[in-house]
Amino acid sequence: MIFDLHVHTTFSDGLLAPEQVVDLALKKNIDGIAITDHDTILGVEPAIAYSNKVGNIKVIPGIEFGCIFRNEEVHILGYFIDYKEKKIIDITKRLRRNRIARGLEMIKKINDLGMELTIDEVKKLSNKDYIGRPHIARALINRGYVTSIQDAFNKWLNRGMPAYVERDTLTLVETINLIHESNGIAVLAHPGLLIDKDIIYYCIDNRIDGLEVIHSKHNDEDVKSLIEISRKLGVIITGGSDCHGHIIDGDYLLGKYYIDIYDIPIMKGRI
Repeated sequence: MIFDLHVHTTFSDGLLAPEQVVDLALKKNIDGIAITDHDTILGVEPAIAYSNKVGNIKVIPGIEFGCIFRNEEVHILGYFIDYKEKKIIDITKRLRRNRIARGLEMIKKINDLGMELTIDEVKKLSNKDYIGRPHIARALINRGYVTSIQDAFNKWLNRGMPAYVERDTLTLVETINLIHESNGIAVLAHPGLLIDKDIIYYCIDNRIDGLEVIHSKHNDEDVKSLIEISRKLGVIITGGSDCHGHIIDGDYLLGKYYIDIYDIPIMKGRI
């Protein structure tokens, strides 16, 4: 069964609503997806409800937590989490509120740098009460200050850049533990992008269940190295597109990067 285990919706920084993501997965003729929005589980239930209605597609409840460790952004994916459990609801609510406050502060910094940008402009590009850096980047594109999202990040929004604001996060260990407490499976997202590869071993030492080996930004060398690490240290191998709803080279990423969930017994048993 072919699954894309890394998909975002409009409940974080994706461009497609949960229902649209499910429709796209059906169009791509894959068997399932995982909804893994940043620090929120709000897109999970609409996707599951819609998948049950249309049939022929499975939706895994998931999340992607962002952490800061050793001065680097590290993302942890949680699969099969109990998204109705009080603790995870409370924590994700807190993280969402902090994202809003951070977004407002970044917009203020942008204005202090001599550019003009309003919160209303950014909100028009986001879903409800979620404000992420990609939304600010898109607003900067609309204003003509940058030519692309990557340009906005490189000039203003990346860590160390003039408009960047650090955000409140859980620690790596807290994140892995929270996923396990929510009956979930914890996986290190796109580890090939990490500058400090020792972070991979730190996560494994702290009981992470797997590594996202297949990813749209991993090259062949990354994949080979991560497969070797996974097999040597006995963690599961997962994969996904990290689709945010952008059309790249004429198509969506969803379904282009995937795994056969039957190759992952602890996941197969939960489908």
